[in-house]
Amino acid sequence: MLRTSPAALEEIIVTAQRREESLQDTPISISALGEDELTVGGIGGLADIGASVPSLQIEPFPTSNATLRFYIRGMGIIDAQITQDPAIGVYADGVYIARSTGTAFEVADLERIEVLRGPQGTLYGRNTIGGAINLVTRRPDVDETSFRQDVTVGDRNRIKLKSVLNVPLADNLAVKLALAGSQIDGHVENLGPGGDYGDRRSVSGRLDVRWFPADAWTVDYSYDRSEIDFYNYQYQAVFTPEGDKGQLELIKREAQANSVFSDTRLNALATGMPLEESGTLINGHALTVQRTFEHFDLKYIGAYRDLKESFYTDLGGGAGSTAYRLDTHRYDGPAATSLQGGPTPLVIPFIAQDQSSHELQIVGSTPTGHIDYVAGLFWFEESAVEDWQPMVHQFSAAANPVATTPGLGELVSALGPRLVAFNRIFNEIENDSSAVFGQATWTPQAWQRRLHLTLGYRYSRDKRFARKTKQAPTFVEINQGGQGIGINLGNPLPLPSNPLTDLIFDNVSLAGADTFDAVPGQIKFSDSSFSFVSAFDYSDDSNLYAKYVEAYKSGGFNTRDPHIDGNNEYGFGFGDGFDKEKVRSWEIGLKSLWLQRRLRLNASAFYTDYRDMQINFILAGTVSDTKTTNAGKARMWGLETDASVVLSHNLRLSGSYAYLNADITQVTDALSGENVANQYQFNSAPEHSVAAHIDWTFAHLQRTSLTLNLGYQYTSAREGGANAGAPVDLPAFDLVNAYLGTSPAAWGRWQISAGLWVRNLLDSDHEISAIDNLPHADRAVLWNEPRTYGLDLRVTF
Repeated sequence: MLRTSPAALEEIIVTAQRREESLQDTPISISALGEDELTVGGIGGLADIGASVPSLQIEPFPTSNATLRFYIRGMGIIDAQITQDPAIGVYADGVYIARSTGTAFEVADLERIEVLRGPQGTLYGRNTIGGAINLVTRRPDVDETSFRQDVTVGDRNRIKLKSVLNVPLADNLAVKLALAGSQIDGHVENLGPGGDYGDRRSVSGRLDVRWFPADAWTVDYSYDRSEIDFYNYQYQAVFTPEGDKGQLELIKREAQANSVFSDTRLNALATGMPLEESGTLINGHALTVQRTFEHFDLKYIGAYRDLKESFYTDLGGGAGSTAYRLDTHRYDGPAATSLQGGPTPLVIPFIAQDQSSHELQIVGSTPTGHIDYVAGLFWFEESAVEDWQPMVHQFSAAANPVATTPGLGELVSALGPRLVAFNRIFNEIENDSSAVFGQATWTPQAWQRRLHLTLGYRYSRDKRFARKTKQAPTFVEINQGGQGIGINLGNPLPLPSNPLTDLIFDNVSLAGADTFDAVPGQIKFSDSSFSFVSAFDYSDDSNLYAKYVEAYKSGGFNTRDPHIDGNNEYGFGFGDGFDKEKVRSWEIGLKSLWLQRRLRLNASAFYTDYRDMQINFILAGTVSDTKTTNAGKARMWGLETDASVVLSHNLRLSGSYAYLNADITQVTDALSGENVANQYQFNSAPEHSVAAHIDWTFAHLQRTSLTLNLGYQYTSAREGGANAGAPVDLPAFDLVNAYLGTSPAAWGRWQISAGLWVRNLLDSDHEISAIDNLPHADRAVLWNEPRTYGLDLRVTF
């Protein structure tokens, strides 16, 4: 499935600046993954690329395996809300994908992936303060019929099929149909009821049509669909809680008693209630119309996408107990009867989002060729809802009596108090965004046209609307006269004064939450961002560049904020929203080819100034309440290198290294006015990250050749959350992968190739995500996948 290594490095073509150009001529720190890299890495979508790009970190979201969190150079967002945008822009064939939800989809016919490191504020603009990821698919070919069939089988009942058929219908019209399906069992068995953790099935398809209606006209239409059914993994408790859990302190003892603890990866856990299936469904339409003139191209890109995701998560202790629960399954205790006269039902929360975008571009050069330019208009709108309805169980467990009156301890214990919390949530958003952008590169006649000066500008406007509905009643259940009764503790908390609750809790205060009854919020933002690049070709194969880039990310609202307004200890609430953030970055870089194009060496160094940084932090003593603040100031600097060398026709080495130093320098407390920067940290910003590959073609047979690829990845320790000092930091890890593949063997019109692969060859364990907000554990984690292996087979004609 691999091509024979050439005697020199092949040219890599990218579209990072909205035009096709060599990666070596692009003044951007960029990694491009082509066909061979996608094959060797088993890359079918965004979830698979983290090991190939050192500056890029990808983590699963705690409540959905299909939702990914992206970080480039330490910039990203830890929460995935419909009201908060990611810091990394994701694009599919030029179409912006607004939500992190569902980004673990597979692309049915992927040609390459481009990862742009650093702010991309002028050409991409919206939400690219950390970088951008471009997914590029193959277009239909009007010249010949072709077919490709890929089959993968492996351990854990892994099966993956992919079929691609290209058919010319006329000299100027072709269609391409790509279908993909896969299934795999998870690596953690569920010993309780319901499905197994991590089991996953997916089906995706893509229809592309290319039409040349007249000379200089190109029309491309595409429809893509992705459906994923999966069971979420459960966070595994590492060590027992020792600190004050606030409201959760009341159930800590019972939660701990019904949990499993281990500091190594477990192969089995158990749910108390049945583990339910989650699912994601994505549909997308895109239309691109391009008219080519003598000196410029005029292009229109219009797109519509819709997303639906349901996500069921069990965050309990993994011991299979119903005495302690942290899920949204059916609850039929006395509290439910007191609340609504009967059980609360199983609720699988869901998110639904739809978006449309329109972009008009003009890309060209002046007749003399001294100026290359890109300019355009952009319009985007979306609406979305998040639905946890009707009233749903959140957590329940026996409460720890804290009565201190002498002689009352036994009486309180006899009442058997249980704390039960419910939720009803419905959030809505409507967002509009528009922009005008442009970039021009001047190449003067002087210095043999080796100097290139680029100026870019983008003006953006964002309008954001959100509406939040939430009721979160909390009950205490007691056994009175042999009959269970539920007592509403009120909403908002703390506890009202009555004899029973005073007796049980001695007037202990619980964390409070306001009641939201369709509370609206609306806010507008605008921004002007500039970029300037100076590049110099000091030889035909090498160039230097220096650049200054600005980028902006819109503000918004935090739907997990438990307070309506600023009438609380933090001084702000949901209705206040949070402000935009701004990044200014300076970068110098080298793009070079040496030894008759057998050695490629690219390097960059950057310094980034972060203003009004948006930080999400969880509130102590709660399961899911967070606040979002504009932290103030931060700075980061680092180095990045990429190198590839062809030592012979049969041997190629490549490697990448990234160094990152990121610090939050100023956070002004809303009430005291003091600098509390030491309380916050960058999330997922490792100091060192490395990727290295060896490609060795060691046997040339009559029809094919054999190539061994060994890949190595190292990532140093990194922070697992925004709260400094929280026990969520992630340790360093390294991975080794291996791929043994054949080059295509011809049999008439048919070509056949195969590959054997092993990922995580040394079966190393490391934690990929950590949280500290569960009642039963100060630290709970998700583990990486154990060693996995399989066989690829490809047939084409």
